[in-house]
Amino acid sequence: MNEIKQVKVEARNLTKKFGDLLVLDNISFDVMKGEFLCIVGPTGCGKTTFLNCLTKIFDVTKGDILVDGKPIDCKVNNISYILQETSTMPWLTVEQNIRFGLEIKKEKEELINERVEEMLEIVGLKEFRNYYPNQLSISMIQRTVIARAFATYPELLLMDEPYGQLDIELRFRLEDELIKLWKKTGTTVIFITHNVEEAVYLAERVMVLTNKPTTVKEILPCDLPRPRDVASKEFVELRNEVTDLIKWW
Repeated sequence: MNEIKQVKVEARNLTKKFGDLLVLDNISFDVMKGEFLCIVGPTGCGKTTFLNCLTKIFDVTKGDILVDGKPIDCKVNNISYILQETSTMPWLTVEQNIRFGLEIKKEKEELINERVEEMLEIVGLKEFRNYYPNQLSISMIQRTVIARAFATYPELLLMDEPYGQLDIELRFRLEDELIKLWKKTGTTVIFITHNVEEAVYLAERVMVLTNKPTTVKEILPCDLPRPRDVASKEFVELRNEVTDLIKWW
C-alpha cells in the first residue's frame, strides 16, 4: 500500500514584480513533505527570486506561500537557507559553526553534542572539527555549511546553487553526502541549480521554469534508483528531456 504524502509547501498564484518588470507570473505548485525538489530554468528566470519570496526577503506582489497550510513565517517555521556564497563564520571552528544554529535555538547541550557528532561523521570532518574555515578546502567549507544547515533538522531547507563553484568530482561527492543527510533528517529540500545533470542526480522531481515572465513549464518525476548511474540509459534520457525543456524557445 502506497503511503499518502502530505503537502508541505504550497505556492498559489505567486506573482512578483519589481516596478514594471514581471519576474514571477502567477506560479502555482506543491512540494510534498520530505521531498527533494530541484528547480531549473534559463539563466535569470527568477529561481533565486522565488526562494527570496519564500524566506520573506522579498514581499510577494500577489499570491500566497503556505507551509503546512498556513502562511510561511520564518519566526515559526524551522527553515535553513544555503546561499550561493560561502557562509561559514570565519571566527568559528568547524564544530562551532555546526553548533551555531542549535545554540541559537537553545537546544539542550546533550542534543547539541549528539547532533554535532552525527553531522561531523556524515560529512567526514571529525578530524577537522577544530579547524577554522581559512584552513579548509572549498569542499570542506561547503560540507561545514551543509552540516550546519541540517544540524537543526529543519522542516524546510532551501539551497541556491550551493555547488556552483566546484568541479564535477567534488560536486558528486558532496551530493552523495547531501542525500545521506536528507534521508537521515526527513527534511523537505528545495534545491535550485542551473546544472541539469545535478538536478537529475539529486531530485525526486525536477521543476522546469520558463524564461521571464516566469511560469512553471513542467514538473517531471525523477524516480531513478539511488545511487544514480549518470551513464545509464534512463538517466541520460531524463537529463536530455529536462535540457530540451529549458531551451529559451
